[in-house]
Amino acid sequence: MPKMKSNSGAKKRFKKTASGKIMRKKAGKSHLLTKKRSKRKRKLGKTTTVDKTQKKDVEQMLPYK
Repeated sequence: MPKMKSNSGAKKRFKKTASGKIMRKKAGKSHLLTKKRSKRKRKLGKTTTVDKTQKKDVEQMLPYK
């Protein structure tokens, strides 16, 4: 049986930490930035964890366990 292919889009968007959490970037930092305050833009630049309700779905798309 051939190997399962991992989702290429997920490989680029998610990283797994040593403790098993999955990190992602926040949305909303690409355009229409003039109306957003500096504090909000700073916070959008940081990474956050994937919600526990979506963690299983993301793990199925990634090549590592």
